[in-house]
Parts: sequence; C-alpha cells; structure tokens
Amino acid sequence: MYSTIVIGAGQAGLSAAYHLAKRGVDFLVLDANSGPGGAWQNRWDSLTLGAAHHIHPLPDFPLQVQDSTRPASAVVKEYYGEYERRCNLPVKHGSTVSTVRQVDGHFEVHADQVYTARTIINATGTWTNPFWPVYPGHFDGLQVHTNGFVAPSQFAGKRVLVVGAGASATQFIVQLREAGIDTLWSTRSAPDWRDSVGTEWGLEVERQVNERTRAGLPPKSVVGTTGLLLNAKMRAGIASGALISRGKIARLESDAVVFTDGSREQIDAILWATGFRHAHRHLRELKLHTAAGGIVMAEDGVSAAAMPGMFLVGYGASASTLGATRAGRKAALAASKYLAGLSVDAT
Repeated sequence: MYSTIVIGAGQAGLSAAYHLAKRGVDFLVLDANSGPGGAWQNRWDSLTLGAAHHIHPLPDFPLQVQDSTRPASAVVKEYYGEYERRCNLPVKHGSTVSTVRQVDGHFEVHADQVYTARTIINATGTWTNPFWPVYPGHFDGLQVHTNGFVAPSQFAGKRVLVVGAGASATQFIVQLREAGIDTLWSTRSAPDWRDSVGTEWGLEVERQVNERTRAGLPPKSVVGTTGLLLNAKMRAGIASGALISRGKIARLESDAVVFTDGSREQIDAILWATGFRHAHRHLRELKLHTAAGGIVMAEDGVSAAAMPGMFLVGYGASASTLGATRAGRKAALAASKYLAGLSVDAT
C-alpha cells in the first residue's frame, strides 16, 4: 500500500514526485514510456530547442544552456533522465496503467501488476489521445496526425492540407513551405492572432480555464483560450499567403477537399494538427466525468471535487509547460495534507 501513486513521469508528474519525496511521502511513479522524457521524447527531430516553446525547468534543477539546434526531444530526455537519477525518484518506466478503481477506501492501479494507494496524482497529459475530426466524405491519400509527424520529407512531392488553428499547424506550414512543399490551411474559424502577451493575459487565460473545470466542462483547446502569437516568421507567412486560412472543410473526396465557400482543391495528403484530448481512459471506472465530458475540479485546481484523494495535474489550467511544474507542487502538497488527515482520523 503506497501513500501515493503518480501516473505519468512528464513535467507535472516529476514535479509532484519531487515534492512528495521532499515531504517523506511513500510513493511510486508509473510511466508508460520506455524511458525518461515524457511526451517530449516523441516529438519530431525538426522541432529543435530553438524552435520549441520555452521548456520550463523542474524544481531545483535549472536546465543548463543548450545548443539551440539540437532536437528538443533529445535535450528533454536527457534532462528528465538526469533529474530522476539526481533526485533518486522511484519511477517505473514501461508500466502502462490500464485501469484505476476505488476499493474499500483506497485505489487499485492496474498496470504491469496491481498496485494499491491511498491517493492518486494523475499526470498523463494528452499526447497519447490525438483528436481526429470527422467530416463528410472519404480521402484516400496519406493522413498524419501531429503525433505521427516525423519530418517534412514525409510529404515530399505532395500537396498538403494542414488542418487546425493552433501553433503546431502554423509551425508545420512554415516548415513544409521551407522544404518546398505546397500547402493549404483549413481552420474552423478565422485564426485569432495576438500581437503580444503579458502577465494579465496569462492570469485571464487561467481564470477562464478554471471557470470551466470548476463547472465540470471540458477544457477548451489551448489556442481557443490563448490565440496565436504573431512573430516575424508568422508575419512573413501571412504576407506570403501561406498562413491565410481557406476556412472550414465542407467535405472530403478521394483526392480533394471542398471548403464551405464551395471551392475545391486537389490534395495528396492531410496533416491533422487538430490537437489532443486528455488521456483519461484508465480513469473511466471512477466515473469522474460529468455528462458534459469534463471533471469537476475543486477551487485549488488539482483536486477532483467528487473524489477525495484523487488529484489531477496537466488538466485544465495546468495543461501547459507554463503551469505543469507549479501544478505538480500543488498536487503533492494537497495529497500530503489529505494523507495527514487520514493519519489523524486513524488515531
């Protein structure tokens, strides 16, 4: 019987593990990946450290200055691996959690074996649950989702439709165009470009996300709350016409796309940059989700309101590199406080 089991060894999970260890909590981290690095280790090599969004440091272990041309996946894999070793964190890689159940006041975690714990910190993120939208018709050509993107060479000689309104879609278009690949861009609504962001902007984004999760509504996509940040590359893409959306898809054909304005374009491939949903399939038996599809979160943003002892990080406002480290700490503190209450009750 562990006091806490952390599910997932990405940024939020490792942050939670560090703070649990600091407080002397008996815990175990179960991670589905074969080694350190979280979801970062699956990112494409062309996403270099210089091109990636800022990689936020783990607690008390600054990320040293790195060569900006190195793949971010390699840098983060090394960084997380060194963190696990340096902090002596009990992380078990290659252990995929299939089901979590609540039995007689504690949790059963089914993975490579059955583990039991008094509390759970779920930090499974979204990378393993890509969202594939459905449109009328059928396309016979190559289709790749963000988590299957390797390099522009996958699309050599093809005309590519990039679907999605997020930062990854715009970055893919820029990469593909630089490689001489013709692209079209489709978004459900007009791209929401922002000139700049600041502290007040960040707080407002967090407020909007927390408002939804406290109501049991599924969090919006990141871009649905943050918009797209304009920089020099994005401005150049807009000026060239590469980053001008053709609008929403009406239907797909075997070798073409038809947009809602009635225009039809032949294409050879589709790159679905349509985001992800939270990877919570293993939590289904706990019946945490509301009819609307979200999980009701407590005021602290990490506690499941309907299930004492269940904490979620990388969900809602902490589903970003900016909030994940802080959320891990918050969940570890909340779990420690909950466990202390159980000890008092036992006496």
